[in-house]
Amino acid sequence: MALILGVDPGLTRCGFALVEANKSVLHGMFQSSPDEDPASRVGKIAHELEVLVEKHKPALIALERVFAQANLRSVMGVAQISGALMAIAYRHSIPVEFFTPSEVKAAVAGHGRASKAQVAQMVTAILKLKETPKPADVADALAVAICAGNKSQIASTPARIKWVAATKAAKRKLG
Repeated sequence: MALILGVDPGLTRCGFALVEANKSVLHGMFQSSPDEDPASRVGKIAHELEVLVEKHKPALIALERVFAQANLRSVMGVAQISGALMAIAYRHSIPVEFFTPSEVKAAVAGHGRASKAQVAQMVTAILKLKETPKPADVADALAVAICAGNKSQIASTPARIKWVAATKAAKRKLG
């Protein structure tokens, strides 16, 4: 199983998780203050994510897909961090996959309408963590990585990962 970076994108709190073979390698959260300039906030979190990518070299980046909410500011922050992470993935030739919140919940808790508490409880059990990850952004990032490990067409086997890399290299040569 390949190393997967799962991200619960957000401008105030951005949860991240590196998971391999249903084991958490590293998980946590990057934060920015709403009082800061928006460009600084995006730049700060993007920088932290890029450092993570450069250090750990994940085979896949998995993101929770943006969905419409009543809070436009929240949706914009999620979209901004998602875009920054997609640019990072592009620069490092790492594939990106998106999963809806209901796909993530179903993959982790067995049904797409699971509560945040149920998701956190199942993440703790699946990864055999000593404590429930907090805040919810971290548990959600772990859930996204678990979902990608179970559902990804890209990170499914070492042979497939090599095939995807070879395909990308051939496309670069062809232009």
